[in-house]
Amino acid sequence: MAFTGRAALLAALGSVPVGIWEPGLTGILAVNVPLAAACACDFALAAPVRRLRLSRSGDTSTRLGDTADITLTVANPSNRPLRAHLRDAWPPSSWPADGEAAASRHRVTVPAGERRRVTTRLRPTRRGDHRSDRVTIRSYGPLGLFTRQGTHRVPWTVRVLPPFASRKHLPSKLSRLRELDGRTSLLTRGEGTEFDSLREYVPGDDTRSIDWRATARQTTVAVRTWRPERDRHILLVLDTGRTSAGRVGDAPRLDASMDAALLLAALASRAGDRVDLLAYDRRVRARVQGRTASDVLPSLVNAMAALEPELVETDARGLTATALRSAPRRSLVVLLTTLDAAPIEEGLLPVLPRLTQRHTVLLASVADPQIAHMARARGTTDAVYEAAAAAQAQSERDRTADQLRRHGVTVVDATPENLAPALADAYLELKAAGRL
Repeated sequence: MAFTGRAALLAALGSVPVGIWEPGLTGILAVNVPLAAACACDFALAAPVRRLRLSRSGDTSTRLGDTADITLTVANPSNRPLRAHLRDAWPPSSWPADGEAAASRHRVTVPAGERRRVTTRLRPTRRGDHRSDRVTIRSYGPLGLFTRQGTHRVPWTVRVLPPFASRKHLPSKLSRLRELDGRTSLLTRGEGTEFDSLREYVPGDDTRSIDWRATARQTTVAVRTWRPERDRHILLVLDTGRTSAGRVGDAPRLDASMDAALLLAALASRAGDRVDLLAYDRRVRARVQGRTASDVLPSLVNAMAALEPELVETDARGLTATALRSAPRRSLVVLLTTLDAAPIEEGLLPVLPRLTQRHTVLLASVADPQIAHMARARGTTDAVYEAAAAAQAQSERDRTADQLRRHGVTVVDATPENLAPALADAYLELKAAGRL
């Protein structure tokens, strides 16, 4: 319970004539006794807060950057009308910095024995599970002088999924996939290793593709056409160690890696390949296995939603062993990790042969566009030093990438906005070359 500003204002206004005409106990009592009586009546007529019944409904998930509407139903079982201010509290990351006050506070009037609904619109700024805190209700009497206040716990969770901004590239990559599959007239002949169909020989065809048995059964020369392999296994390995926590622009490297993984998963599932996910630093943080083509993308998005970088050094030996157990037969293993020299040379390179001798390995890393910007800087002494530092950093990344390539690893090193399409292109090139 608490006094309102209106009661304080009336007390202040009443003190003026008391100070002028009757500056004593009598004057004080003449003002405060009626005010206290009015406050007591107001308190008695205010609807009780503890007896209210609250429930929730609405969205349980949304993508980062989108909104989620949560409906709070307030039922008033008392015989007094409820006039209240309501605050629906959520974690600070549930809104932009300046949006919490307007979105979480509501005025509500509920007649006796009825119910009303209020909607809180969330606009989360971070991935993961956002859980409601408490609902604070301040009930006013008809005079607005005194209030009852109480809190209710009404649990609700909204899972904020990765935004998957790279899905805009999916149509163009699917078009390229259809070209490889031979579904359009732009088929590049001779690519792939799975038999597709027979057709008539035309000048320019590879004579090694002639099917002599089929030719003997008909009057024209028949050649075999091929398509990229299907039903191949792809294991996406997300490194969630300390290097994934480094921020590039406005987001951690892990977010850019997840976006690239989602585009590759969407493309590979359309190509008929099976996609699994492993997130690892010193232990398994998330795993998705055995999903159908229609279910794999929702499963990946849901598993990635709660992933956060861990400030520990990734155990490369444990990661490799877990990846080998997750991919018992030959697969494409996509490592989304760093190209920094120390973690690669001290952690990954000593155990890399165990992966490359059994699987095709593709490593994708997020590059910082600020390095390229610094390398072009000139004009001042500080700019020259920055350019030299950027050139040295880029040289170390190139050297690390060359070491990986000598071990048979395909390396993709691109800025956050270019990583997803570059990784998808690398996958399509491997598929076209029959290396999966």
